[in-house]
Amino acid sequence: MTEKHMQIGEVATRTELSLRTIRYYEEVGLVSPSARTSGGFRLYSEADVQRLELVKRMKPLDFSLEDMGALLHVVDQLDAGPHDDSRESLLARLEGFRGAAEERVADLRRKLTFAEEFAAGLDSRLESQRSSAARS
Repeated sequence: MTEKHMQIGEVATRTELSLRTIRYYEEVGLVSPSARTSGGFRLYSEADVQRLELVKRMKPLDFSLEDMGALLHVVDQLDAGPHDDSRESLLARLEGFRGAAEERVADLRRKLTFAEEFAAGLDSRLESQRSSAARS
């Protein structure tokens, strides 16, 4: 049975990435279409979509393109199933990415708390000003 392939438009809809972004990720070597039609249109497999989803999740955490490529390399190597000493090295690298992701998530939570406090302060000022204006 042949694997189902999707055209780039369907992939863009599923991943909520723009066509331009998907093409850029191909250009920089992060994700390549699994096949092409006879007319040259890109065709993506479910594995390609999952790869794009992984890259998409790294983006808001400010991972660089190099980091993204390195993580994808580790994932590819682990998925290939090494059974020697390289597996432990790959797992250690994957653990490093997990740790970096956790640190970045914690930083984003701190920033979100500051932003929420800022917005609450503005709400308080607005309410105070509206109350003053209503009394006048």
